[in-house]
Amino acid sequence: MQKPSILKKALSYDRAEIARKNGLYPYFREITSEQDTEVHLKGSGKVIMLGSNCYLGLASHPEVKEAAIKAVEKYGTGCAGSPFLNGTLDIHKELEVELAKFTGKEDALLYSTGFMVNQGVIGALTGRKDVLFMDQLNHASLIDAAKLSFAQTVKFKHNNMEDLESKLEMFPYEQGKLITADGIFSMDGDIIDLPEMVKLAKKHNAAVMIDDAHALGVLGKTGKGTCDHFGLTEDVDLIMGTFSKSLATTGGFVASDKRTIDFLRHHSRSLIFSASIPASTAASALASLKIMKREPERITKLWENTERMRKGLTSMGLNTGLSQTPILPVFIGKDHNAFILCKQLEKHGVFVNPVIFPAVPKDNALIRISLMSTHTFEQIDFALQKIKEIIISIGVLDAVS
Repeated sequence: MQKPSILKKALSYDRAEIARKNGLYPYFREITSEQDTEVHLKGSGKVIMLGSNCYLGLASHPEVKEAAIKAVEKYGTGCAGSPFLNGTLDIHKELEVELAKFTGKEDALLYSTGFMVNQGVIGALTGRKDVLFMDQLNHASLIDAAKLSFAQTVKFKHNNMEDLESKLEMFPYEQGKLITADGIFSMDGDIIDLPEMVKLAKKHNAAVMIDDAHALGVLGKTGKGTCDHFGLTEDVDLIMGTFSKSLATTGGFVASDKRTIDFLRHHSRSLIFSASIPASTAASALASLKIMKREPERITKLWENTERMRKGLTSMGLNTGLSQTPILPVFIGKDHNAFILCKQLEKHGVFVNPVIFPAVPKDNALIRISLMSTHTFEQIDFALQKIKEIIISIGVLDAVS
């Protein structure tokens, strides 16, 4: 039977199947254990996890797990509705209060995912007469939010404040403008030039929204994020964050002044038309936040681990780009080489993530390594040794030099 034309691109797609047949398919690998520094991978056994965003190692923390269990016992497994109607629990409000305090803002608002935060905030705040300025390496959730927004979208060169200013100068002072950028960029691991961005925003009458998904628990005093790191919390209008990294669960939030948050409560479509996060998720985030504040040594250890891995990689002649954080990209070149390195490392007990086009430019594939505070130096050194052995055996250094 003939298939509808709309399915033609799906029926002709064969890249994944070719990779599977060649034993190089590196995605959707099944983990059969909790997220920790070592995981059990179906078909490969125990491997060191260097592909997780669980920066503080809290996803397997006994307190976090116990908090989730108690929340299920009290509230059940779901809210069966949106926060706007029947889905607001007292534990949700408690978490919003704690997140507002933590980020240094007046109020906060929970969403079902970080992706939904960006869609809901940008969609509610921007309209046809407004302009949305986006760093060209912003996260996919910000890019998709821009596509769904009626605002005019203008991209500026990555972390290039001169280019941003040239774009801002194209529009009248009184026109509505929102500048958005990642705090820590999720692939390259570099940090936005927030001080200069804030100066330009004030000069050109623009609001600033920072996606701090990868910066909470990593930058700033006790992990408060990019704005705190630069001492600019009061100067940034909206701080967005997720629970799926340092806070060890899933979901997201935005923090801002009370009037803006109240507006979003009543106009943000991805909030109003999505179910609330389960109580167990809120409890996990609250417990993680408590531990993060109580144990700042976790952040110190995260940075020690980062420097050990970075020095080890660069000593081999590998290029980690402009990374300033626990996200360490190792630039490989061809997609094929990234797949080979990933699968060979897996066979030798190390889990990493390959990143290929279109997530990065063509022939600029990379292996994305991310550190956790709970990694030991022994684990890091083992991984470095395996990386060295494999890049020599497959000739990766020759390919990228």
